[in-house]
Amino acid sequence: MLDALSLSLSFGSVLSFVIYIIVAGGLFGLFQMAYTRLTPHKEFVQIREGNVAAAVALGGALVGFALPASNVITYSISVLDVVIWAVIAAVVQLLAFTATNFVLKDLSARITRGELAAAIYAASVSISVGFLNSACMTPST
Repeated sequence: MLDALSLSLSFGSVLSFVIYIIVAGGLFGLFQMAYTRLTPHKEFVQIREGNVAAAVALGGALVGFALPASNVITYSISVLDVVIWAVIAAVVQLLAFTATNFVLKDLSARITRGELAAAIYAASVSISVGFLNSACMTPST
């Protein structure tokens, strides 16, 4: 048992964890920044004011990004590989918001007004796209 523990807690393993968690956190932060810049409504202002719809929609987008990003980390061959595929995951999420905004006219205005139905639909699309994106980002055989 100690041999297995020493292998899993080797310096190389811990260093890899630290590198990947820092990169993942940075990518998560960059995605959040890009997403909140793309959307016409100001999520953080609205969330601070208690707008649940803004929190639901943003939360769905974050989960939708984290799903494929975590899959990419699992199957990646390098940190650069993670970065490239995470950027692709981010672009797909941004396109999902754009498509949802096209389907639900005035999505940002609806979220700003606190319409939970629109926010839940937007979050559901983001999470669903994240699952599909994650499934597509697996190694080819």
